[in-house]
Amino acid sequence: MQIKKILLLGMLCAFVIFASAQNRISGISGQIKSASGQPVSGATVKIQKTNYVTVSDEKGSFKISQVKAGNYQIQISAVGFKTIKKEISVSENEDQKLSFSLAESSEDMETVNVIGRTANQQVNRQAFNVTSIDAKKLHNSTLDISHALDRVSGVRVREAGGLGSRMDFSLNGFTGRQVKFFIDGIPMDNFGSSFQINNIPINLAQRVEVYKGVVPVWLGSDALGGAINIVTDNTTKSYIDASYSYGSFNTHKTAINAGYTSPSGFKVQLNAFQNYSDNDYKVTTDVASFDGRYFRNQVVKRFNDTYHNETIIVGAGVVNKSFADQLMFGLTAGKNYAEVQTGARMVSVFGDWHRRGSILMPTVKYQKKDLFTKGLDLRINGNFNFGTEQNIDTVYRRYNWFQEYKQYPGAGSERERSMYKFRNNNGLATANLTYTLNERHSFSLNNVYNSFNRKGSDELFPQNQNYEQPRKNNKNVLGLGYKFSPSEKWNTSVFAKQFYQSNKYAQSYNPSGNWGDVAYLQQENSYSKTGYGIASTYFIVPNFQLKASFEKSYRLPETDELFGDLLNLEGNINLKPEQSNNYNLGFSYQAQLNQIHRFSFDGNVMYRDAKDFIRPQLNNNQTKQVNGNLADVTNLGFESEVRYSYKQLFTAGVNLTYQNLRNNTRFEQGQTMESPLYRDRIPNMPYLFGNADASLFFNNVGKKGNTLTLGYNVLYVHAYYLSWPSQGTADTKYDIPRQWMQDVNAVYTLGGGKYNIGLECKNLVNNRIYDNFSLQKPGRAFYAKVRYFFSTNRS
Repeated sequence: MQIKKILLLGMLCAFVIFASAQNRISGISGQIKSASGQPVSGATVKIQKTNYVTVSDEKGSFKISQVKAGNYQIQISAVGFKTIKKEISVSENEDQKLSFSLAESSEDMETVNVIGRTANQQVNRQAFNVTSIDAKKLHNSTLDISHALDRVSGVRVREAGGLGSRMDFSLNGFTGRQVKFFIDGIPMDNFGSSFQINNIPINLAQRVEVYKGVVPVWLGSDALGGAINIVTDNTTKSYIDASYSYGSFNTHKTAINAGYTSPSGFKVQLNAFQNYSDNDYKVTTDVASFDGRYFRNQVVKRFNDTYHNETIIVGAGVVNKSFADQLMFGLTAGKNYAEVQTGARMVSVFGDWHRRGSILMPTVKYQKKDLFTKGLDLRINGNFNFGTEQNIDTVYRRYNWFQEYKQYPGAGSERERSMYKFRNNNGLATANLTYTLNERHSFSLNNVYNSFNRKGSDELFPQNQNYEQPRKNNKNVLGLGYKFSPSEKWNTSVFAKQFYQSNKYAQSYNPSGNWGDVAYLQQENSYSKTGYGIASTYFIVPNFQLKASFEKSYRLPETDELFGDLLNLEGNINLKPEQSNNYNLGFSYQAQLNQIHRFSFDGNVMYRDAKDFIRPQLNNNQTKQVNGNLADVTNLGFESEVRYSYKQLFTAGVNLTYQNLRNNTRFEQGQTMESPLYRDRIPNMPYLFGNADASLFFNNVGKKGNTLTLGYNVLYVHAYYLSWPSQGTADTKYDIPRQWMQDVNAVYTLGGGKYNIGLECKNLVNNRIYDNFSLQKPGRAFYAKVRYFFSTNRS
């Protein structure tokens, strides 16, 4: 492991010391219109024999930054139009502004794809099974990133309550840490509780990429079931995006995103957001009073569930320099406060227990294209989180849902007396080296190193030796990939990943057999695994794509799974790495009829064969979750999505996901008889769910250029069992009932998008909505949001 650290440090020093001077780089921008003068969105703009490529936006505008001086050939192509090529000359310190007029193609005009290849659709055209969300279309909503993802086929976001509550993310049957999260390609493993996807506003993202099953090597992760990559605004434009929303349960959300790039290349960015909610919504539950009476189906308010977080991200550096396309130094700082209302189920209720967390993370980012030679690109990132987490449980009481409590004498707690405060000392370093030999061949080398060392103390128990025991973890993922692109119709990627993890911990034991005699035995273990995969895509016609992929993936146990989260998850140091063979076969078809009606059809069949599958279950006293390994789990399922739009006036879509996640462990360890749970559906896991949405657009409302949008979204989740289907009888089994949740919204946009007002109603008909172990979520809620946005482009 020391060698890997030295290699990473050596690479960092190498480009600083030996980077040769390059020509001053310039920018190319312009606009693309049809022969009739209409803007052409989604047109591909490519500089031949280079890796410079972009797509035009809704106004037909495009921009390519960081182009070196020289003579080039630029190619403009769009479905339904004839491809054109033009020779251009780029001079030092001189930005090019171009305009193009595309002639319509007579071929396949009745079925061409006019949905266009925006940046999101370029991502979707990869060989990987990936869905890209255009986050900009949701910036006027009050959604956080997790709830935006909840509308994607194959995705279920399951929460323990309202704003800031514990969250479980499910992607094609894989849950929790089996799915990895990234921000601009950087793993979020060490960001702590103050920076999670269910408290990050959607305005922070430009798009969100959902990789299902097979994860590209450049993300450098040990994800078992997929990855989420949040892509932020990394352009050189100057902009400000500020919003505030208020709604039910005294919920306040504020977000400010701003950036400035000077003509000399100095760049500064600011992202700040705040969330607050009392989360005092009503739930229906059984209540036991302290005088022995029992009340069924009582409607009560949650009362110990306040949540707030505040986060600021600042960065400053330079862009478009000879030694760096981008060199940025930054700091992420924030804190959160979360009251704990329930345990793993609503039968446990707490009145004073709470948690605090913070993030203090310096960062460095470096990017350089054409390092030493043309086509060699380097990207390096590093961060270290000095943040803390604290669990505070010091009130010796027992509460019920009527907010009544029974006070006990002496020093005690609601669950486990604690003021334990700890720091995970979590560091991360990533390096990615990509070499594009030519248009047909490219190579990628990626390395991610992560260190963890939990240290803490409890002022209530200063002599407790348990807090002094080691909880250390080091992880490294090394990946190598190759992409072969013989033509525009076909490309294939192959890759291999090497996974390594070492853990150091202590196990308690009783050396004398006497009560209260505790000693600790120092333990170490390590794992080394090799994975590999392939992804390929073929376009039968320009608007009909087939894709297939396979990966033998591994996922190393996470620190919370090994050591616990000191909240509702017990640690299990005996967890083994999980592995899975992931298969995907899918298609995508996009078309237009009569140049008015637009359609898109997407479908995917997946099969997962996982060994040592890590999944949560209730512990022995039913108050916490604990993770364990299942020997063999399989999942055969499908997902599909259909979208339709009429001119620029109406759009609608529906998606559906089915996943047949089964326990394939025929014989339990040490048993000769077939397990009664063999081929049982995995419990507490939705297996049939979907979303539908529709939007109406009214132009020039009140004034020319103003737009009114009315939207509707519905979520459906089929009923599923809380425990194993083979256990118990139909009368005694707990289940999570079928669920419908409907949202409506209205957005009024003024000044060409500069001023925006949004109104939302979530859970319109006030249905009971449940997730993990029947924990009830908020009912009907209303929200209002105001947003100001201004942007000016710089080349």
